[in-house]
Amino acid sequence: MRRLKIAVAGLAAALTITGCASSSDEPLQVFAASSTRVLNDELSGVSETPLVFNNGGSSALVQQINEGAPADLLLTASRETMDNATAQGTVDIPVALASNVMVMVVPKGNPLGLRSAADLDSSARLVLCDPSVPCGAISTRIMEANNWDLHASSLEGQVADVLGKVASGEADAGWVYSTDAAANEDVEAIPLDQAEDFRNEIMGAVVSDSPRHEEAQEVLSLLESDFDSTWEKYGFTPVN
Repeated sequence: MRRLKIAVAGLAAALTITGCASSSDEPLQVFAASSTRVLNDELSGVSETPLVFNNGGSSALVQQINEGAPADLLLTASRETMDNATAQGTVDIPVALASNVMVMVVPKGNPLGLRSAADLDSSARLVLCDPSVPCGAISTRIMEANNWDLHASSLEGQVADVLGKVASGEADAGWVYSTDAAANEDVEAIPLDQAEDFRNEIMGAVVSDSPRHEEAQEVLSLLESDFDSTWEKYGFTPVN
């Protein structure tokens, strides 16, 4: 009987150890704004914890987490979206990581010869982000500041979709972040007047319900303090 108890205890201990090892090997779930997707490989390369990314529109990511999607770390493309997540109790105390600026992109070769957004007329197929997501909210503010009465042929839920339509030639112009433009060889970037007055902020926070707070915090700290050269490499301005 004593040998049986020892064997059972040993088996239980072995299962516990195996379970812990399996858990620690599982990737950390990073829900990150579409505009930060250019950083995925670099961040995975320097993180001690394996990472898996869910890139999308910031508002949609917060909604997914609130609906029960498993997430450990949240990166949004605006302070406003992160503030909403904080108010809902979705995340812990957030930090500002970097900033970015909006530009207009046109297909390679600039078929319409556009020099600024003021050159857009009703015949041009303009694609913008939906105002419900950060890139769309910033686009609206830039238009208001310049008194531009522009009408989009479609409104997208994330900046990657705007970029994709312009790069494929499906759209004549679109507004994206400068980092998106720099990362795609099939588009050309044109500055937007007063865009510098409406820079967006990349915010980060650990998800409140995450069972892996310590690991998520380590990745967030890495983005905050040891990632400046990488932010700059991809066109972001890191927060000092």
